[in-house]
Amino acid sequence: MRGKHALSRDPRGHWLLLIVLLPAVFAALLFEGWTAHEVDAAKRKRNCTEPVQKEVAEGGPVLSRNGAKFESAAMPARKVALTFDGGPDPVWTPRLLDLLRKHQAHATFFLYGAQAAQHPDLVRRIREEGHEIGSNTYTGAALGSASSVRFQLELSLTQSALAGTAGIHTSLLRPPQTTTVDTLCGAEWKAARRAATEGYTLVAGDKSSRKPSRGVIQQYSQTDAGYEKAKRLLNNRKIDEFTTVTEGVGLQPAETRVSVLQRWPGTALIWGKSVGHAIASGMNWLLVTAGSLGVLRLLTLAFFARAHVRRLERFRPGSPWLRQVNEPVTVLVPAYNEEAGIESTVRSLLASTHRELQVIVIDDGSTDSTADIATWIDDPRVRVVRQPNSGKAAALNTGLAHAMCDIVIMVDADTVFEPDAIHRLIQPLAHPAVGAVSGNTKVGNRRRLLGRWQHLEYVCGFNLDRRMFEVLECMPTVPGAIGAFRRDALMGVGGVSEDTLAEDTDLTMALWQAGWRVVYEECAIAWTEVPTSLRQLWRQRYRWCYGTLQAMWKHRRTIVEVGPAGRFGRRGLSYLAFFQVALPLLAPIVDVFVLYGMLFRGPIQAGGVWFGFLIVQLVTAGYALRLDRERLRALWSMPFQLFVYRQLMYLVVIQSVVALLLGTRLKWHRMHRSGTADQHRSGAVVTPLGQPTAYEYKSLSSR
Repeated sequence: MRGKHALSRDPRGHWLLLIVLLPAVFAALLFEGWTAHEVDAAKRKRNCTEPVQKEVAEGGPVLSRNGAKFESAAMPARKVALTFDGGPDPVWTPRLLDLLRKHQAHATFFLYGAQAAQHPDLVRRIREEGHEIGSNTYTGAALGSASSVRFQLELSLTQSALAGTAGIHTSLLRPPQTTTVDTLCGAEWKAARRAATEGYTLVAGDKSSRKPSRGVIQQYSQTDAGYEKAKRLLNNRKIDEFTTVTEGVGLQPAETRVSVLQRWPGTALIWGKSVGHAIASGMNWLLVTAGSLGVLRLLTLAFFARAHVRRLERFRPGSPWLRQVNEPVTVLVPAYNEEAGIESTVRSLLASTHRELQVIVIDDGSTDSTADIATWIDDPRVRVVRQPNSGKAAALNTGLAHAMCDIVIMVDADTVFEPDAIHRLIQPLAHPAVGAVSGNTKVGNRRRLLGRWQHLEYVCGFNLDRRMFEVLECMPTVPGAIGAFRRDALMGVGGVSEDTLAEDTDLTMALWQAGWRVVYEECAIAWTEVPTSLRQLWRQRYRWCYGTLQAMWKHRRTIVEVGPAGRFGRRGLSYLAFFQVALPLLAPIVDVFVLYGMLFRGPIQAGGVWFGFLIVQLVTAGYALRLDRERLRALWSMPFQLFVYRQLMYLVVIQSVVALLLGTRLKWHRMHRSGTADQHRSGAVVTPLGQPTAYEYKSLSSR
């Protein structure tokens, strides 16, 4: 609305927040995906290309580097070092700790850094109960198969995780997938030597043939099987002591305290891991929920569209068994700088098969030739009213004050009517409970890709929604391009309100609140000109969405009312709030998670879900096109629509919600017109009521 909102500006700071937030979310998901070894996983060991050194293979299971040589050590007789790989596991680690405490035994836990970061309380409990902690790498990757970067990260991130959880570093390392020393061969032996160079003591396990009474390092997993084996061994009376690795072989303690400064990276790692895990888990549920609701919405739209078709001839107000409406009609055409299309609009109205018309063109302070062009049209049914620039709502109220008929049609100045559109549009007003009727708006300038996308949105979104809204009796908007009203209904709600930027939505909601019913007449067709650039489209949809949010807030009390108003509030407002506000707000994060799925969970699974949803959309869109007698070939552009157009619409919702929350007063963004509303309609002829127009013949012949 020019005037009331003219001193406004768009909010900008939230875009910086979004630009920072989305990469941060993706970074957290990226880290979560990497730690779940879904990228550069190094899950399998390489085959040995050379044997391990003989003196190492024949030595004990504990290897440490002394200069250029390796020294090995083994457990003395009747001593056992219980070692548990992986974890900490939230189920089995506490059970193992309880078992060890029961037998007053100590053990060495070789932990995954990723699991340690996820379960810091268990790490602290392990240490507090006197057990030893070693590294099993961050994700359990085979070090010999890992890249150089991953090798370093596997070790350093584990140390960071231990520093953040328990305030320690450890010198013990058990390379994953290592059982006995002789399995450290080939690439694994090279990786082991590199780790030893960095100060790690390598710990394998003794061979299964070695009897515990001779002293062993026993290797178990933190699982049900490992628990049962450890339980049996702890009951072996031939063993004098169950101890840790370093204490058993006489080495210096493996754990060293770290400074407060050294704990900070570990604390950050734990937070990052927690956030990434929470986002991934939450996104899993959100994606399933949003996807299911999206599919359910499409199926529901198709179901109600079919129900709408079936009820047209029998139950809907305005059905043929009601009287035919032939009363005179006043058409209001508010116009501001519409010289490109005003003549086509007015002449299409004058060519209507409904001859008793009063056409009022309200020039809202145009600075071009809009008023002059309308004045030059030589027809006594046309009247031009001039006013200072005050906004569309004020222009409509000015026209309403000059209206002489009981039925009023409101038309945008870029809209071209089919010859029978007015007569068809007013027929539902035969029912005394109907206060307003929405017509069927079609995209005229659809030859370019952006126009085709909007054409699909009008047919498969707006018009399919309107069929459902009529069946559920909760139509939220009679579009400004084509809508019929009872004059007394308009006067009863105080005319067109200037409180919001979506005056058509505000007016429709006010009619519901006043007890009137609003229906949809799909056979009343008008052609409109849509934006031809993304900038223009952004401005138009931003105004629409912002204004709709204003109207929803203004009429929020309808949710608790009774009668038609209550049905509209509980059904219409709830639908708009959930599917057109809440889900779009989450859409960018969902898109990031879809990309995460493509990268980390396999393109087949993610691609299958995406294509499955696309197929449902295509089928629903195809049905909507057939209902509107449109050519199905327009569907080819729908897959491309999902990559650009859908994201733009989501960002519009985000911008609108933020602007509303910040109290930003939005400008009225006017779209540049080129007079192409009837571009697709060219060649249409006036036909008798009930017969197909030239456009309809063309659509029918394409089936």
